[in-house]
Formats: sequence, structure tokens, C-alpha cells
Amino acid sequence: MEELLVQLTEIESEKISIKVAEDSIKASIVVLEKLKTHFVKFKFQNTDEEIQFFKDIKPQFVSKLIYYNEVYNIETNKPFGGQKYLRKYYHAELAKLKTYFNDNIEFYKYFRTGNIYLDDKYFLRGRYDIKLTLDSFYFQADNRFNTSHDFKVAKIMANDLIQVYLETEIAKLDSKPVPYNISDRQVQKWTGSKVALIELIYALHAEGVFNNGTTDLKETAKFFEETFDIDLGQFHRTFFEMRARKSEKTKFLNSLRDTLVKRMDEADEI
Repeated sequence: MEELLVQLTEIESEKISIKVAEDSIKASIVVLEKLKTHFVKFKFQNTDEEIQFFKDIKPQFVSKLIYYNEVYNIETNKPFGGQKYLRKYYHAELAKLKTYFNDNIEFYKYFRTGNIYLDDKYFLRGRYDIKLTLDSFYFQADNRFNTSHDFKVAKIMANDLIQVYLETEIAKLDSKPVPYNISDRQVQKWTGSKVALIELIYALHAEGVFNNGTTDLKETAKFFEETFDIDLGQFHRTFFEMRARKSEKTKFLNSLRDTLVKRMDEADEI
């Protein structure tokens, strides 16, 4: 996953949506094939390990492939015309996500609430139950590398990212650039990672430190982009990925705290 995320970050620096999506699809396929090659030789110690793989690990890879494939399709099928037609198109794509949610609402509830009582049917190979809303493709899939519902988990994860992508595109149509008059003398260049800055922005916004907590998150992000001369891209999607971290969800904030405490300790010694 680390290898894939590094590749995707490099690809996204190109800032050409269709090309980014196409290259990201190719990178995701290559890494997913490497995962499968390793997997078919691997022997699980118990069913809990197998469930964890198909419920938590594999969907992280497959969701990337689904997401970029959908972005590619959305971008290549965009209608010609003005903002009115584009806005209508994006809202129609959002409606498709809503339809998928409604069609799979019971599984959404199961997955979102952290239930496990059906895991042995959903996430063990060869344990499918035809009464549990199966996708037709499952019957033609490689059953060595698929369970009845691991793809559905990946689809849910991907749909979250697709929703953010579509809402971001709609926001671009509605937004009006706000000029920030900052002299060259005042400019500070952000040289840390984009992920770190996004983590900081979300923390500050959650704390409500701007305008008594009334500032919109998008406005806050825009302010930091203009102030530090940086493009944060789809920062909502980065936030989803931070939420999915297995450890240290607030990695940058933890580092900030440790560094500040260390400086305070050193000042005390002086």
C-alpha cells in the first residue's frame, strides 16, 4: 500500500485529470496483481486472519482501482457546454452513488457499524449465501482471491472518495476566487508535506479557532492554499485516507506536540 500511495502521489502531481486517472489505474492494477501473486502462495493461520485480509486489507487496494476508473469514466464522458450542463452532469453522478447506497443499505449499516456476526459468510472464501445480495460478477471471479462481499466493501470506500471528487468539482463551478493581497515580504512557503498541512487544517477547523467556528472548511483550506502558495487538491479524500490509518491517525499533530515539548524542556535547561 505504501508503494502504491507513493506512485499515486507522484502521478497526481501532473494535474491533468484524465491522464492522472489513466496512469493511476495502471499503477493500481500492477500493485494489485503483485498482491494477488503473493496471496495465492500464502497460508492463513486461522479464519480470523482470512477475514481481516478480505474485510480490511484487500478493499484498500481495490477501492483505489474502482475510484480512479470511475474518475476516468466521469472525465471522459463530461458533456460539452457551460456550467449549467456540467453541474447537472455531476449531480446525476452523485445520484448514482445514492442509488447504490439505497440498493445496499443493509450492508452499509453492517459495515459502518463495525458488525462482525456475518463476517464468516461475507469474508471467507466459498462461504457465500445467495440470499445476502450477491453481485453477479462474483460467480465468474477467481474464488481463490475473492469472497462474496470484499468487493462491496471496496465499492463503499471508493464511493466515499467519488462523492468528495464530485462535490469538489461542483464547488469549483460555484466558487469565486478571493484575492489575498500578501506582499513578497510576508510570504511563507510551506515546505512540509501536503498531508501534514491538511491534518493541521482539519484540526484547527474542528477546534473552531477561525471566526468563532463559523468559517467553512473549504474557505479555510482556500486561505491556507493562497497563503502558502500550495495546491491541496482533493483534501477531503486525503482526510478519508488519514481516517483509515491503522495507527497514529494524527501523525503530524503528535509530532508537533513532541517537538514543542522538547523545545520547552530544552528552554528549561537553559
